[in-house]
Amino acid sequence: MPEQYIYRNDEFIKILPAWAQELAAKYGSKTANLYILYGNIRDLLPHKKKEDEFTFTRIQEYISEVLFGNQDIIAYYDRSSGVTFCKPDMERDYLTAMPGLCSNPDVIADDFVARDPEESFPFLEKYFLSRIPAGKREKCRMVFIIDYAETIVPAGDLVRLSDTDRYCMVTFNRWASDPKFINGDISIILLTENLTDVASRLAGSPSTVKINVPFPDEKVRESFLKSKEEEGKLLLERGLSPAKLAAITSGINLMNINRLVSESFEENRPLSMEFMRQRKKLIIENEAVGLLEFMETAYNLSNVSGHDFVKKRFKNAAKAIKMGRPDVLPMGYLIAGPVGTGKSFMVNAFAGEIGIPMVKFRNFRTKWQGETESNLERVLSILKAMSPVAVMIDEADAFLGARDQEGDSGTSNRVFAQIASFMGNTEYRGKIIWFLITCRPDLIPIDLKRQGRAEEHLALFYPETDDDRENLFKTLVRKLDLDIRNFPIRDLFKKYRHEYSGADLEAVLVRAKLLAAMEDRVYVKREDMEEAMEDFVPAAYPHEVELQNLVAALECTSREMIPKKFRDMPRAKIISTIQELKVLLREH
Repeated sequence: MPEQYIYRNDEFIKILPAWAQELAAKYGSKTANLYILYGNIRDLLPHKKKEDEFTFTRIQEYISEVLFGNQDIIAYYDRSSGVTFCKPDMERDYLTAMPGLCSNPDVIADDFVARDPEESFPFLEKYFLSRIPAGKREKCRMVFIIDYAETIVPAGDLVRLSDTDRYCMVTFNRWASDPKFINGDISIILLTENLTDVASRLAGSPSTVKINVPFPDEKVRESFLKSKEEEGKLLLERGLSPAKLAAITSGINLMNINRLVSESFEENRPLSMEFMRQRKKLIIENEAVGLLEFMETAYNLSNVSGHDFVKKRFKNAAKAIKMGRPDVLPMGYLIAGPVGTGKSFMVNAFAGEIGIPMVKFRNFRTKWQGETESNLERVLSILKAMSPVAVMIDEADAFLGARDQEGDSGTSNRVFAQIASFMGNTEYRGKIIWFLITCRPDLIPIDLKRQGRAEEHLALFYPETDDDRENLFKTLVRKLDLDIRNFPIRDLFKKYRHEYSGADLEAVLVRAKLLAAMEDRVYVKREDMEEAMEDFVPAAYPHEVELQNLVAALECTSREMIPKKFRDMPRAKIISTIQELKVLLREH
């Protein structure tokens, strides 16, 4: 692991995580005293105490021991435990000093450590201020660590906060700007999993330092697994090493890895690649509280009929990923085309081609104010930890919303800004690949489909020629695992001149299979297919399909993939026809 240092007690101390280095640097600058640590704060944190001693601790102990050496005054608080201290002698000093600092004779010792912050915080403030050294040469660092900060300064409108919540928010803001606290070396550290769960007046204050605690990277995971191996508690299948196991556990924190390792050891069952792959899927879906779904596919791009240009682009992207060249990949793709053209199947097939996980966004919006933003923050943090990963958003025009939506107290605006900012972060080029799927790309805001976000715009259209339809038929037969008695399907296509989409033709094949089953046959013959095709009536929404075709053609970033009938149409004509169809369909 890269060696990082902080300067403490006149000596250099080795530390591991970058977030701790950032916290130490901010603390050393003496320009702020209120910190919010958010993200993967419930995990085990690595700490190399000595050259031959590697330990993993909770974040409270890490801050106390590594950054402040368990010295001076370190107090903790959460709603359940009230006020506690790092060491018993710190608590004894506090409880001994407080009666002399408190003018109310009715106050008892329990009030000094009460769970109600309106009771205990004023006493702590008096104690901290009383311990500020009189001489400049003296040193007395005081640290107050508040866990589950969202329970005492929750996000939401100020008028809806309880009196206690408002008291805490005012108190923290006052402490953050009070020169006595800053000059007296009194630091307040708030811990929360999601920054959006904390009141924006506090989280957004310029005097608040916000530090993200990320999921463990591959080197940290490998070090953790090696420490378990040295303890003799890591059982691995032959050929699997800590380094290989670390490489496939992206997106999983050390707490969950430790659980899997411990279960494996107790059951005397070596960990395998397949077992870890399955458990990783389950763990991440649970961590994302159902907001992400792993896309498992048995297909690859060879299972896709037609759309040669799009397949070529995806095969090139897959090759670049396997070559380790994420720098040449687009930030994301916009996949357009009318209903039934197999847009989602194409992206699923690409997932089977590239060998990296693909997840699908599920609905993270709720009716509770603040919960939507919190859900999204959690999901984005997991995506960062999982990289490289592909992310599919189906029906993107409805799912993502727009920057100027109204009627939900600004939630949609904030969500849109979060997603747009994340998608446009070039730090994740080739690491997080976005796939926005829609039949109405014109409804997706320009902010999301511009260069630097969903950069490459690809479109899928219905098959144009009999060759295209025949190839699509053969591909669907393989996909559905049908036993087809050989007959010239092209004759039936000429006889029944429907404009078949992939979904239409698949529906016809399933009907033909049903007819065969009704005669107790496992194979489909010509008569079954002809009866199904003769009976099939495509859904009657020609204007909608025409509109979807035109907006897809207009959106393409390459002329080669556009069908000839749209390619030869003047751009001005396409735009005017789109406007006419929108009027006809009563769209604004």
